[in-house]
Amino acid sequence: MTHYDVVVMGAGAAGLMCAIEVGKGGKSVVCLERNRHAAQKIRISGGGRCNFTNINTDKNKFISENKNFCISALKRYTPQDFIKLVDEYKIAYHEKTLGQYFCDDSAMQIIDLLLNECEKAGVEIVKEVEVKKIEKVDGVFELNTSEDMVTGDKLVLATGGPSIPKMGASSIGYIIAKQFGHSIVDTRPGLVPLTFSDETKGHIAVLSGISIDDVEVSVADKKIKQKFREALLFTHRGLSGPAILQISSFWREGKEIVINMLPDEDMFEILLAAKKDNPKQLLHNKLSAHFAKKLAVYITEETDIDGQMGGLSDKKLRKVADMVNRWHVLPNGSEGNRTAEVTLGGVNTKEISSQTFESQKTEGLYIIGELLDVTGYLGGYNFQWAWSSAHACGASMS
Repeated sequence: MTHYDVVVMGAGAAGLMCAIEVGKGGKSVVCLERNRHAAQKIRISGGGRCNFTNINTDKNKFISENKNFCISALKRYTPQDFIKLVDEYKIAYHEKTLGQYFCDDSAMQIIDLLLNECEKAGVEIVKEVEVKKIEKVDGVFELNTSEDMVTGDKLVLATGGPSIPKMGASSIGYIIAKQFGHSIVDTRPGLVPLTFSDETKGHIAVLSGISIDDVEVSVADKKIKQKFREALLFTHRGLSGPAILQISSFWREGKEIVINMLPDEDMFEILLAAKKDNPKQLLHNKLSAHFAKKLAVYITEETDIDGQMGGLSDKKLRKVADMVNRWHVLPNGSEGNRTAEVTLGGVNTKEISSQTFESQKTEGLYIIGELLDVTGYLGGYNFQWAWSSAHACGASMS
């Protein structure tokens, strides 16, 4: 049996960051990781280059039932603070779009940074270990693992959510949190591609592989105000691309999404002008000036309208324009945890200290990162939440 001041379950972004701060404070700390390698999700993030933060981070980029919970931690450890750490390791990076920061080379550089910081702080990392049972006995947490009994004065849950199970993700953190008295805000996959019914897939399959660089998407629900303007990709199963991943976190089954395929233009005005100036031009050719030919033809087939511009009524042109600027699409589901980048919902933050991340249900228990009901938008926000929540938690124990 080995005793530590602090036991951290999970050696991902949040777990490692927390352990580093604990170790810097002179406390003995161990990270228990069920996978063969630490930080598996970092390795595959950002297309292998890790979108490690976003300089536009603020509370409005996060989804939670307790909207203000994230403010304190985000203010105390900012994107600039993590960028400073990256600079210390001379890791080359660039700002892509919308404040997103990526490594120039590889996500492994961020993992190596964290592991090096762990080594300097005296953090012990035990991999390929399964926690079988946890109890709190006389103020000490006892973890019965597949290797040995591990005990700690404090326990940090940093196991993440169940998204991307092939990376070893699971729901174990929720189970443990509930064991110690916590409630869970309903969880579901977030930042995930949306899928169509077999019937819809059948006639939209021709668009598979086509992308549109700039669309605006929203949910057809007046209560949901969020709109996202990014790229969209048609797949053989449905819709993907940054715009769809973003709106997926707000979409619910049974709701349509609305796609504006030409957000800076009024397609009706464009078509009216073309009707006047070039009446012999075919509608699908006019649409091809704005979209891939297959998509242009698809629009004419879906609306059942084509022919020379001069022979088309304004009513018909309005119908075509509505599909371009206000296309209502009904997904029947999502790709689920298999490809979701995050998990929405989680441990109820009203039961957690926003200053220290200590449980208000069980003294000495701390919960950080994705396990909590705090989910960022696409673009580095979830990593920043991992760094900020973990730093606040670890620093509180120093």
